[in-house]
Amino acid sequence: MLGWAITFLIVALVAALFGFGGIAGASAGIAQILFFIFIALFVIAMISRAVQGRPPV
Repeated sequence: MLGWAITFLIVALVAALFGFGGIAGASAGIAQILFFIFIALFVIAMISRAVQGRPPV
């Protein structure tokens, strides 16, 4: 999921470079949403590993 967020961020940067404001804004928004979903899933995974008694990776 982090890979998708980085991909959309790169698309947003390239679109902004060429002057496509609408596409750049949409891609940046999608990248931001995917990044926060990735962070939330990562935290949930770390908490579930701690609850199960396994050490963090």
